[in-house]
Amino acid sequence: MSSPESRLRERLALLQDPNTGSRLGPEAVRALAIDGGRVAVQMELAYPARGWWPELEQAVREAAREEGLDAVSIDIATRVRSHGVQQGLQPLAGVKNIIAVASGKGGVGKSTVSANLALALAAEGASVGLLDADIYGPSQQRMLGLSGQPDSPDNKRLAPMRAHGLQVMSIGVLVGEDTPMIWRGPMVTQTLMQLLQGTLWSDLDYLVVDLPPGTGDIQLTLAQRVPVAGAVIVTTPQDIALIDARKALKMFEKVAVPVLGIVENMATHVCSQCGHEEAIFGTGGGRRMAEDYGVPLLGALPLDIRIREQMDAGTPTLVAMPDSDLAGRYREIARRTAARLAQQALNKTIGFPKIVVE
Repeated sequence: MSSPESRLRERLALLQDPNTGSRLGPEAVRALAIDGGRVAVQMELAYPARGWWPELEQAVREAAREEGLDAVSIDIATRVRSHGVQQGLQPLAGVKNIIAVASGKGGVGKSTVSANLALALAAEGASVGLLDADIYGPSQQRMLGLSGQPDSPDNKRLAPMRAHGLQVMSIGVLVGEDTPMIWRGPMVTQTLMQLLQGTLWSDLDYLVVDLPPGTGDIQLTLAQRVPVAGAVIVTTPQDIALIDARKALKMFEKVAVPVLGIVENMATHVCSQCGHEEAIFGTGGGRRMAEDYGVPLLGALPLDIRIREQMDAGTPTLVAMPDSDLAGRYREIARRTAARLAQQALNKTIGFPKIVVE
C-alpha cells in the first residue's frame, strides 16, 4: 500500500497546468514532507507564472485535504533554463533565452505587444530585456519613456537602459527621433548585431526582440546569426494581415526556430464611450492561422484607446494599469509564451563543465 507522501505526490503531478495544457508532472514537486496532519510542499515551475500561483496553491491545498491533510505549507519557485537554438549557434552572454516578436506586416501593433509582453514576463517573475531591432523606425524609446543615452563602462560596450524594470536597448536612444537612418542593408544588419552583442545584458531569463516588419535583411540576420529560442507572431484578424503573418511564420520554420504561438491583436474594438465591443477587423483569423500551422493561439487583445494613449505617454498598460483586465490579458499571453518555451528542448551546449586531465 502506498504511503501518504507518494499518493499526494501523484495527485500533485496530475494537476492540470492551464498554461501548458498538460499535467504538471512529477518534476514540479521538488520536495514534500508530512508530519502528522501537516504537510510542507515545495513546487518548482520551469517558467514565470506568479499570476497563476494563487490558483496553483488552492489546487495543492485541495489535493492535500483529499489525503486528510488540513495544515499545508506551500513554497513555489521558478527556475528558467536556457533552451535550444539554431544549430551551430551559442547562447548570448548574459541571456538565457531570446524570444523574437514578428509580424511580417507593419501597423498591427507588434511593438506595443513586444513592450507589454516583456513587462508581463517581468511581472510574472522573470528577469527580462527588450531589444528594439527596428533600425529604420525605432519606437521603444518613446513607448517606454526613455531619455538620455546609455553609458559605456569600457568605452566599447553599452550598458542597457533601464525602464520599468526592463533592460532596454534601441538605436532610438543613440540618435534623435527626427534623424532618419538612411542606410543600406549591410550597415543595418551590422548595427543590429552591435546592439545585440555589444550591450552588457545582465542575467536575463528572456530577451524580447521587437523585429521590424517584413522578412528582409534584419529578419534573416536574426534567424541565421542570433541564437533565438522561439518566436511569437503578431497579427490582426483580417486576411491582409494574415498573409504577411504567415510569411513570417514560414520564415522561422525554414531556419528551425520554434514558433511559440500567435497573438491576435486588435481582435475587437472597445468603444471608449459605451464600452461596446465589436470585431471591426473580422473574427477568428488568428485562431484559423494557429490551427492551420499547429501552433497555439496565445491570446487575443482588443483595439483599446487606452493602450495607444499609454504607449504614447511612455507608460505601457502593464505599468499604467497593472491590475486591469488589459494587463491580465498580456500576463496570460506571457505565461503561455514562457510555458510553451519551457516545453522545448534544453540547450545542451551549456551547463557542462570542461574536464581537463593532467
